[in-house]
Amino acid sequence: MNRCGSIAIIGRPNVGKSTLLNRLLGQKLAITSHKAQTTRHAILGIKTRPDGQLLFVDTPGIHQRGQGALNRYLNRAARVALADVDVALFVVEALRFTAEDIIAFNAITATATPAVVAINKTDLVANKTALLPYLAELAKRHEWLALLPVSARSGDQLDALELALLNALPAGENLFPDDQLTDRSERFLAAELLREQLVQRYGDELPYHTTVGIERFEDRAGHYHIHALIWVERDSQKAIIVGQRGAALKAAATQARLEMQKLFDCPVRLNVWVRVKKSWSSNEAALAQLGYSAL
Repeated sequence: MNRCGSIAIIGRPNVGKSTLLNRLLGQKLAITSHKAQTTRHAILGIKTRPDGQLLFVDTPGIHQRGQGALNRYLNRAARVALADVDVALFVVEALRFTAEDIIAFNAITATATPAVVAINKTDLVANKTALLPYLAELAKRHEWLALLPVSARSGDQLDALELALLNALPAGENLFPDDQLTDRSERFLAAELLREQLVQRYGDELPYHTTVGIERFEDRAGHYHIHALIWVERDSQKAIIVGQRGAALKAAATQARLEMQKLFDCPVRLNVWVRVKKSWSSNEAALAQLGYSAL
């Protein structure tokens, strides 16, 4: 029997949702970082198997920090993803269940969406017997379809998780071609790969006041020419991004270009500029202009 359906990956920030998605797909699609709230948009990742197709929707982490327009957008994006999927994949961190985990849990139960739990980062637990009370407590909270300890970093138990998710999907024909990875455009993915470098390279606060737009994306006989804009909120932030004599910006752009070449499998020429848009993250109209569509 062939199965096909959609799976929303839900959880608080920084539990490893994007890393888990990349592992399940077998290649990098979603950007990752140790910093919370790296994911800002719901991203579809398509995993095709001989017996079906799993349509993963990676979502921003549900959180209770901040009341700005961007924070509201991130929480709405995660909740909207739950409204129209076949299964929820609830990702938690081994031995931790915080107030933000409870918010994500409540979002799942409010929709009555069938759910599987992935207890991630088990590779960091030295004494695995310590997981038993934690698993028992999670099992009491809800009637889960499955509850599996996994490690997105090492790949442990991901085959079992994938099979549990597949078995929870309805019977049906595949919706996408076998070789398709996502429904997102290469323009979108290029912007995300550049933003990943900003998240990874700069201080804890600065990345949350930056975003990336692609001004031009051209395919010139198999060579991509990309013009990108990094938007910040203040002139002082622009100076930090650029760095002394442009060294910091050059390093970030170079690594982003290399990641683009891996994903697109072709040579890439990347030009990057930094511009200031005052208070974009707290303004709904500015968010819409920068690609954060209203939900």
